[in-house]
This record gives sequence, structure tokens and C-alpha cells, in this order.
Amino acid sequence: MTEPTTRREVRLAAHFPGVNHHTVWSHPDAGSNIDFASFRHLAQTAERGLFDFFFLAEGLRLRERKGLIHDLDVVGRPDTIPVLAALAAVTERLGLIGTINATFNEPDQLAKEFASLDLLSDGRAGWNVVTSSDAFTGENFRRGGYLDAADRYVRAADLVAAARQLWDSWDDDPIDPFGKALLREGAVRDFSRTSEQFDIAGTFGTPRPAQGHPVILQAGDSADGRDFGARTADAIFARWWETPEKRRESFADFKRRAASFGRGPDELLIFPGVSFALGDTEQEARENDREIRRGQITPQTAIALLEHVWNRDLSGYDPDGPLPAIEPDRSEKAIVKGQSRRNDAPDLADRYRAIAAEKNLSIRELIIEVQASRTFVGTPKTVARALADAVDNGEADGYILVPHLIPAGLDEFVDSVVPELQDLGVYRTEYPGETLRENLGLRPAGAQPVADPASHRVAS
Repeated sequence: MTEPTTRREVRLAAHFPGVNHHTVWSHPDAGSNIDFASFRHLAQTAERGLFDFFFLAEGLRLRERKGLIHDLDVVGRPDTIPVLAALAAVTERLGLIGTINATFNEPDQLAKEFASLDLLSDGRAGWNVVTSSDAFTGENFRRGGYLDAADRYVRAADLVAAARQLWDSWDDDPIDPFGKALLREGAVRDFSRTSEQFDIAGTFGTPRPAQGHPVILQAGDSADGRDFGARTADAIFARWWETPEKRRESFADFKRRAASFGRGPDELLIFPGVSFALGDTEQEARENDREIRRGQITPQTAIALLEHVWNRDLSGYDPDGPLPAIEPDRSEKAIVKGQSRRNDAPDLADRYRAIAAEKNLSIRELIIEVQASRTFVGTPKTVARALADAVDNGEADGYILVPHLIPAGLDEFVDSVVPELQDLGVYRTEYPGETLRENLGLRPAGAQPVADPASHRVAS
């Protein structure tokens, strides 16, 4: 293909996935998902590779499947904010983004935690805003899992706006230069907010974050989630669709929605989550990829993931046999408690059947097949070129890499693919800024449009 005159910059981030079907936890080189040494190794490797940020999900409640603890879960490990705060002490330039649910947290505590993380890390904090209407998860918090599904983005928008209001209640430089008092007069202002979700007032107790506002990430892929992210977030943790056409369509959709809110294309960055399998030759890479995917999708895992789509107990089915002839249960009662149903679930079973029929796949082979599209496979040179081409083709602004091994799963990528990206001229050779916002090339805090939270109510 003809090389573009000017290639777009590739951005990279690292996801610490935890124990789930993305990791091969049974591999002899796999380490702990709980020990701080594992978090430190992955974060320091990402920083060595000049990644933009380290990304950590959260777990709100141990999930249950058929009355037992669901064993494919990220919970059961240290909480998000303390882990990121500890990583701030052992890294210097890497951004630190954590998922904190907007449904179950209150403005003052949340704003204080992210302001503190941003101050302690010298401006490297970010908040991945997620929502939940899952009553099972809500029982862990209050009111028996309250919050109608139609209101989850109303509360999320209100919470983000409230947090930004609290952060803005302090001046950037509040200290009295004449020493007549600790704080300059007027540098800290009272706040009050009365809305559908909150009735709060007082004086915020933590200084303004180093970035003004920590970077906001958002991961919802429904139309309502996309609108919320396009209006409110700085970046999107996006889905990597199966074909280039779907990826370009999804990417353009986010940018169009952002433009409808008066935002420029570079004010909302799109980071799909992807994996990789490397080898010295293309053949070796394909063999490594096949081995990784079989390690990720064990026979038991294949049945568990299919049950999530069918919403039925499929334990009596042979993972090496055909897909169930029985129709999925589309009722609201989920077989896995504590996990949102997939947005495209209504037609997902039909698509699975079509793929299995076309390629004559068993249950396990199908699950392995549908997990493959998000993986870049090849030599370091061909993977680097594919990553760069997808950015040039309008499929992404960058990638959140999900390694299959913890904690050393990024080592080979940083040592071999990053230099290839640099040789292509599409990847940095040093961090360009001091803060996460600067390194991402984002506008200063406060540039995002101010929305009426009620505008995010989902129509019934």
C-alpha cells in the first residue's frame, strides 16, 4: 500500500486485566494478580515503553454463577485507588487511570480521592466513569441496588459535574504570598449543588488537582453511553469491532457525537482494548496465538462464556460438541449475578450460530474464534505496521493493550514492537509533557461542555 504522507501518532496504554478469560492464569510464567510486585512490574514496563497510562478496573462484589462464586472475575484483589496511589510512588511519568462506579459513590469522597491521587502523582490521575443498574451489585452498597436503568447516566453526568465543581472550588495557587494567613483570601470558595441526585453544600477539603481536573475515561458502548462519553469524557475505552468497516464506523460515530456537543476531533480520544501475539516469524506468531487462545478458553471457560450469552445452565453440554439448539433465555433474570448483560445480546446467539455453521465449529472452537478479532498477530514489525495502519485508517487514536500474562506480558511488546513503531515515526521517543493531560495532548481542564444531567435520561 502507498505510505501516507504524514502518519498519525500511535498512543498506547496498559490494562491490568486480572483473572478472567483474557489472561492465561494457569501458565507457568503467570504471577500473582494480588501482589503489589505484579502491579509494579506491569506499570514500570509500560512506563519504560513510554505508554500514556496504566488502566485498572474495579470489582464491586464477588459475582455468583449458579449460586457459587464466579471464578472468572477481577474482584478479590486490592482496591483501585490504593493500588494506583502506590504505583504513583514507583513511577514518574505514566498516567494512572482507575475505574470507579458513578452509581454507588458520592461526590465529596470521590472528588477527594482523585484530587489526592492527582496531587500525589504530580498530575497523572484519571477516572474511568462506569455505571451500573444491577441490583445484585447494589445490595453491597445501599437501598437494595436502587437506581432505575434509565437514570444511570443522569447520575453519572451529575456526579462528574459535581466533582468538577468541587475541584474548581479551589484556586490553582491558594497560598497567601504575604504570609498573613495560610490561604489567600477568596482562594477557597464554598460550594453548593442541588439536583435530582445530590443536595450538597460546604467547603471542599482538598486542594485543586494538579491537572485541574483528572482525565475522564468512559467505557459505555450503548447509544446513551456513547452520548455521555462524547459530551463528558476526554477518552473512550472502546470496543475493537470484528471488521475494519465496523471499527471506522464506530470511531467516526464517537467523533460525530463529540462534534454535536461542540467538541473538536482531538478532544475525544478513542482507545480500543486489544491483545497481541508475537513471534520471530508469521508462522511462529500464529502458533503462539493459537496456544494463547486455547489457554485463555479452557473447556470450562467456553461453557461459562456461552452461558453468559444464552443465559442458561449449559453445564450438561460438551464443549467439543455443537452449540445448543435451545433458544437463549431473554428474561431479565441473569445466570451470572453481578455482571451486565451485553448490549447486543438479543442477536448475539444468532450470530454465534451463523459463525459456527459456516466454519463447522464446536462450542469451544467458536468461543476461541470470536475472541480472535481483537488480537494483533505477527512479528514485531508486522504488528507495529498493523497498529499504525489502523490509526491512519481512522479505526483508533491508540490502544489499551491487554496482555495475556501477568505481570510480564508486556515485556516482549515493549522490547520489540515499540522500537518498530518508533522506526516508523509514529511513536514518541520521550514523554512530551509532565501531566497525563499534557501527554495525551488534551485541552486544559474546564474545556468540556457543561451538560444538564437530565438530558442523559434514557427514554423508556
